[in-house]
Amino acid sequence: MRDGMITVAVATPSVAVADCVHNAQATAVLVKKACERGVKILVLPELGLTAYTCGDLFLQPTLLRGAEAALDTVLEATRGKDMVVAVGLPVASGGCLYNCAAICQNGVILGLVPKVHVPNYGEFYEKRHFTPAPSETRSVTLCGQIVPMGSKLLFPCREIPELVLGVEICEDLWVPDPPSNHLALAGATVLLNLSASNEVLGKSAYRRQLVSGQSARLSAAYLYACAGDGESTTDLVFSGHNLIAENGAILAEQRYETGLLVTEIDVQRLDQERRRMGNVAEYCPGYQAIPFSLTLCETTLTRPVAPMPFVPDDASDRAATCEEILTLAARGLKRRLEHTHAKKAVLGLSGGLDSTLALLITVRAFDLLGRNRSEILAVTMPCFGTTDRTLHNALALAEKLGAEIRTVTIGEAVRQHFTDIGQSMDDHDITFENGQARERTQVLMDLANMYGGMVVGTGDLSELALGWATYNGDHMSMYGVNGSIPKTLVRHLVAYVAQESNDEALRAVLLDILDTPVSPELLPAVDGAIAQKTEDLVGPYTLHDFFLYYAIRWAFPPRKVYRLARYALGDQFDDKTILHWLQTFYRRFFTQQFKRSCLPDGPKVGTVTLSPRGDWRMPSDAVQTLWRNQLEALIQEAQP
Repeated sequence: MRDGMITVAVATPSVAVADCVHNAQATAVLVKKACERGVKILVLPELGLTAYTCGDLFLQPTLLRGAEAALDTVLEATRGKDMVVAVGLPVASGGCLYNCAAICQNGVILGLVPKVHVPNYGEFYEKRHFTPAPSETRSVTLCGQIVPMGSKLLFPCREIPELVLGVEICEDLWVPDPPSNHLALAGATVLLNLSASNEVLGKSAYRRQLVSGQSARLSAAYLYACAGDGESTTDLVFSGHNLIAENGAILAEQRYETGLLVTEIDVQRLDQERRRMGNVAEYCPGYQAIPFSLTLCETTLTRPVAPMPFVPDDASDRAATCEEILTLAARGLKRRLEHTHAKKAVLGLSGGLDSTLALLITVRAFDLLGRNRSEILAVTMPCFGTTDRTLHNALALAEKLGAEIRTVTIGEAVRQHFTDIGQSMDDHDITFENGQARERTQVLMDLANMYGGMVVGTGDLSELALGWATYNGDHMSMYGVNGSIPKTLVRHLVAYVAQESNDEALRAVLLDILDTPVSPELLPAVDGAIAQKTEDLVGPYTLHDFFLYYAIRWAFPPRKVYRLARYALGDQFDDKTILHWLQTFYRRFFTQQFKRSCLPDGPKVGTVTLSPRGDWRMPSDAVQTLWRNQLEALIQEAQP
């Protein structure tokens, strides 16, 4: 439960229709098993203590008394257990019968939530037996307890402010304006649905969309428990289709099974998303809060955490995702070329990954415009660190893609500049490196002026996060097509184009570029090989992109980023390595903001961008003390 991680479960017991004793025992078994697995919130199906398919037996007082006795059994099963259990049963009150969810903890009924939308169409005839939830919260007596009953109940956790439960029942989700809309606006972050949705052809896919979509719209977790085995099959089949979703993602799912479906939800993440979106009202009248307590403890993680969060992990959607990214970037550049009436697109081609992707995007933009690719000017600018391998790949790539090639050797110009300012050629310091980068940018800008063109930038999102760019060197362009594409995704996109290419020669060039170490090539080569490897200097991009996603997109504190990195990437990096580069990430991110404050225009293609005009506004002189202190505490804890 620390870091906002809560172990939750939905469960389908094997019921017997109208056999409340059996159903109570089956439910109690699941409560015990859930507790043993560390579950803090357990949701069971609609009318699970009687079974949903009792028909006119719901009008029998014998069944209603049996359901109340069954709830007593479940309450006893929750006693002494650090968890909240939502169980379904019919409750009679004031001459009406309500289809209710009983929210229970440690032998106490915290509240009863009746179903708001009672269906009466097709195979459903619930209005024959049940009354919709009353408009106002009232008190009822159940199992010897006086309990609030109403559809506007919220259950906040005292120890975890981000954890607030809201409850709806089955059909409530399927209507145009579900109660969960208003529960979320009133502050609920975790929505519980006790359901008895029967199965027909195609319904499971629609149900999945409903649960996923509702969790996304409301920036919430959605726990959906469905009736299954043991329900009457006189006319219907129930599949026990259980789902757990968080902010649009299905975390866990099962059908045609009984028992528990367990995973973890992250309520800190949900809270952060809501604050970022600003879509929750500060005050919603009529809602009653019923607090509960949980003991804070460490949650064992089992949920999927992508080691490369920017890279599509679903093989079936991978090609479509890559095509979408390339199309978005190309269309952004297409519009800019149209608007500026640029006669040429000018870009520096180094034989590295970033400039390769920029050229691939530029080619797509020209194809969309119906313009000849020869109007793309690919400029190679060899200098002191350029190797034969990268130069050959740059020339071969431009040729295969049909771009015009121009080679401008900048060594003499850089030497003259160093002479002018008194920089020694033997001193390979930052001036030595940046002087070359700025000379290259000057060449590109001047060529763009000569030909009435525009300079297409090649720097990627990871470099912007780390400030791994020369200010007013490769940092600057007239339109940066890679600016919201992180390095791990750059590599993935280039690999995708190589895989899809029908040109064997082009594929060979792209594969060799992928196999080349990432380097700015600003230090003299050693025996013809690259002497300066970026990831040796600033750290592995796999780690930095992971840090970028969770520290910036989700605003997680260093402690949580570190925990997730150990969980997702611990098989690749040891704890010391992760901590070392996490320190580097925060230090560079804070000190290099001034470079991000004056970025060129470029298209946003993913959920993370550092454009000062869009998603990221930060003062260049912000102080990192709070983040550094947490990192130093982590280092102290990690020491033997």
